[in-house]
Amino acid sequence: MGDILSEDEKKNIVLKGIGVSPGVVTGKAYLFDRLDPQVSFYKLETARMITKEEKRLRKAVKTSEEGLRELKRRLGEREGVKHLYIIDVHLMILRDRAFIQHILQQIREMSVNAEWAVRMTIDAYREIFEKMEDEYLRERFSDVRYVGQMILRNLVGKKQETLFQPEEKVIVIAADLSPADTAQMMIDKVLGFATDVGSRTSHTAIVARSIEIPAVVGLENITRIVRTNNEIIIDGSSGLVIVNPDPEVLRRYEEKNRHYQDARAECMKFAPLPAVTKDGFRIAIGGNIEFIEEIPSVLTNGAEGIGLYRTEFLYINREQLPSEEEHFTNYCRVVGVEGLHWSTIRTFDLGGDKFFSDPKLAKEMNPQMGLRAIRFCLKEVDLFKVQLRAILRASAFGKVRILFPMISGIEEIRHAKAILAEVRSDLLRAGVPLGSDVEIGAMIEVPSAVMMAETLAREVDFFSIGTNDLIQYVLAIDRINERVSYLYEPLHPAVLRMIRHVVDVGHKAGIHVAMCGEMAGEPAYALILLGLELDELSMNPLAIPKMKMIIQDSTLKESKKLLKEVMSMSSAVEICGHVEKMMARRFPDGLNCAH
Repeated sequence: MGDILSEDEKKNIVLKGIGVSPGVVTGKAYLFDRLDPQVSFYKLETARMITKEEKRLRKAVKTSEEGLRELKRRLGEREGVKHLYIIDVHLMILRDRAFIQHILQQIREMSVNAEWAVRMTIDAYREIFEKMEDEYLRERFSDVRYVGQMILRNLVGKKQETLFQPEEKVIVIAADLSPADTAQMMIDKVLGFATDVGSRTSHTAIVARSIEIPAVVGLENITRIVRTNNEIIIDGSSGLVIVNPDPEVLRRYEEKNRHYQDARAECMKFAPLPAVTKDGFRIAIGGNIEFIEEIPSVLTNGAEGIGLYRTEFLYINREQLPSEEEHFTNYCRVVGVEGLHWSTIRTFDLGGDKFFSDPKLAKEMNPQMGLRAIRFCLKEVDLFKVQLRAILRASAFGKVRILFPMISGIEEIRHAKAILAEVRSDLLRAGVPLGSDVEIGAMIEVPSAVMMAETLAREVDFFSIGTNDLIQYVLAIDRINERVSYLYEPLHPAVLRMIRHVVDVGHKAGIHVAMCGEMAGEPAYALILLGLELDELSMNPLAIPKMKMIIQDSTLKESKKLLKEVMSMSSAVEICGHVEKMMARRFPDGLNCAH
């Protein structure tokens, strides 16, 4: 009967996806069904029919806007509801003139009904977002899709989804979850998430990690297989979902969950402790965040500061650019938080093609190497100054470090510093209180910056190595291209030599050197990172306890010995094999500690 399977067939259905938030949970499924209504298609034969469709569209947009405002009002009455500001993003999309005009243009020029015009517009925006190199930004298409689905529901007269109010704790199953979806959920009733689509940077993944519940995304067809009240197991560590497990499978996973919880509890003992080796080498530990809501997880897991605050989310999917006050309010919620000794705020790493309001913005052949990050900031100085003013104002409330991304040469860092100095002078003349010890850093993620590190070190207070992009650029690969992703190897000898060079140059110049890419939080690389004598590692908060545990059970001496051994090797395969064997022998249980 279509997708509905018999009871026998439905036992122990195993689905493989992407584990984005670790842990094991068993519970009842709750199918959060927000699929598109069926979209009809018909041609408009007369001008009168076109006018009628335009009115239908405007009415549906108005109804959608009223529905979002009402949803925001109801949610605002609840205590502890987060991500309310995301509803404002959806309201901005509904009010975006270019978005609505694109739909109206389809109705007029293609002579098609409003539903079909909305579908064509969503598809057009999907193409735009899919061309974006940045994985996180590509995932923001979910906001456009959510708004499009809302308009479609109102066009066909389908009522808006009621608030998520299950009677007991459940595992939420969905095609995808937008920020507005999770905003209206009673999060304390959610045991875990499983979705058809998504990645490690999708909204579902970020929310799951921030509230520390298991999640698996990219399952492709789970919404066609699972029904509400089905028994389900989510293994967020291995990326597995098991539908209707039999008693023996349930028993095994309950045992696995106990092991996970015990291992997690063992790791968490190390969270409040400093990351110091047995022979006294100390390394600072920071947390990477994109949302303010992640700060409790950062503190719980033992970060000493914010090692990387990605500020891009403030800019995307907006009709208007964020004001200085919006920036300032956000930064004040990060800077000076009790228990966090510093906040490294990265200026936005976007390009002109990433701003939502005009889908016709020219696309670059290779935007990853085009006008983005510091290059875009130095071209759009007024926009850059708004962010810098807000960061400097926030520095009055706690220790702030400003990190400039994608620095490729000395001219960029000097130009950025000159603009910062100008902004600082303006604020001081106006009598605005500022911090006196704001540090300036360069993100080392471009090979030319590695080669120019000695010169750059004389211009900044610290380096932060962004391994995600550095590895991609050094090895000339696209991480998101499955055909070459196997070449993405953090332990490649060229990558290790570049990192060592940056650390050596930085220390010689008397500045500290941090690492903030995914490599920094990988337990298998812990001894290599120690051997490189980095001053700071900043990572996903959930990875911190495990890294601290390994560091505390290590010595700098053994780490430098391992590094010396691998630096004499000429291939990534040889290095990986050697490191893997060493870590398995040295930490037979430690690498299995949950995170």
